[in-house]
Amino acid sequence: MTLKEQIIQELEQIPESQLNELLQVVRFFKEKCQDNSQDSEVWQAYLASKREREEVYRRLADS
Repeated sequence: MTLKEQIIQELEQIPESQLNELLQVVRFFKEKCQDNSQDSEVWQAYLASKREREEVYRRLADS
């Protein structure tokens, strides 16, 4: 049984009255994962920029 199948099996056991709350949790988790991905992309872009301009930064620091 795959992980996805196990999750679905667990979902089928949750009472109908709690499904709305579970959906909110899943959406929050999904949004948090997307935010982390975007943060990582921004950080990687910053690091790439820093590497590209390392010489300039070194010269500025030495002056």
